[in-house]
Amino acid sequence: MRETITTEGGYLSIETGAAKPGATTIVERKGLGHPDTLADHLAERLSRAYSRYTVERFGAVLHHNFDKLALLGGASEVRYGAGHMTAPVRVLVNGRAAPLCGGEKIPVEEIVEAEVRAFFAERLPEVSEHLNITSNSSPGAVLTGDAVPDRTRWFNPRSIDDLRERRVRLSNDTSLGTGWAPENPFESFVRELVDHFSAESDFTLSHAWCGSDVKLMGYWDGEQADVVLCVPQKSRLVASRAEYVRNAESVLAECHRLAGLRLPGAETRFRLNARDVPEKDELYLTYTGSSIESGDEGVVGRGNRVNGLITPLRPMNLEGANGKNPVYHVGKLYNIAAQRLAQRLYEATDGHAEVHLVSTTGQRLDQPWRILVRLSSPEVETDKVQALVAESLEGFPALTDELVSDGIVLS
Repeated sequence: MRETITTEGGYLSIETGAAKPGATTIVERKGLGHPDTLADHLAERLSRAYSRYTVERFGAVLHHNFDKLALLGGASEVRYGAGHMTAPVRVLVNGRAAPLCGGEKIPVEEIVEAEVRAFFAERLPEVSEHLNITSNSSPGAVLTGDAVPDRTRWFNPRSIDDLRERRVRLSNDTSLGTGWAPENPFESFVRELVDHFSAESDFTLSHAWCGSDVKLMGYWDGEQADVVLCVPQKSRLVASRAEYVRNAESVLAECHRLAGLRLPGAETRFRLNARDVPEKDELYLTYTGSSIESGDEGVVGRGNRVNGLITPLRPMNLEGANGKNPVYHVGKLYNIAAQRLAQRLYEATDGHAEVHLVSTTGQRLDQPWRILVRLSSPEVETDKVQALVAESLEGFPALTDELVSDGIVLS
């Protein structure tokens, strides 16, 4: 059943009794040291640092976008018990950030430099002294006549009173935000397993050779799971081929242990580091724990979605959310809002929920052109759905404050 309601900015369509997703699941997750995850998280860190600076200094988030950031892999030399970088990782910070406000210079390059180095010191310490950082600022608006368009002051405001979003928040683009809930047990297991090997955990704390460039692709039919998993080892902490093989066996044992806890009764098969050829010493052995050291590249938007997963059989948005301005960039705000709204609708209806928010550039941020809510529950009180949608759309100022403080925390 579908009901379409005219809203201030467009239309809200509510479908009830929608089919639940089937059991078949294909899901991917990239760990903290994967080049794409590094690019995503670094872009978001730069946005957060710049936003905090301008809020503290001028009282508002000034215009910026760091969502076109790219990492170009360096080079390394790896051998058992040793290794070192032979060429730096190149960090290309593309996009724009207002360099002035009221004639006062904003130290954009200094902020970028400090945050990039601090990020790698925390995430990949072995790389932190081997970085080549380049900022490629895009030009602002082009003047075409005697008049001074409002856009020319976006990146050089006379004061924060020049910021249109201080008066009304308008969508910066025509874009789509997508969210769904709940995750099935296998999707949750994939998230946990990748974090277990790529983030700080009991396993990584007791196995210092475990690198963070973890990647998982999994298939699940509701009863059986097939998992292809890549987990690197740090060369200076692996003395021999035999030691590498023993370490890999400990990773597989841990995989089966966690599968037994999270997917009880299911048959789960794992393939680890499928490209390894041990007899030729062709192994996932790295100096830093990440393939960023050996030419692999990372680009914002190619990694995990806002919910932390890559799920081609689910509704999925391809927007690169990290690094976008948290005030009015719908590619960030609508995806987070849609995900959170879907979770709330799932909790309220006890059924599968799917949310799509579609913006029109220049239209009020809190008035999407199209809102589509699909619910598996056949009996839903429409007014309660409307109330949750309205509450979600009214929450963008609070979401901006959260993003400036904490960044995107779901990915």
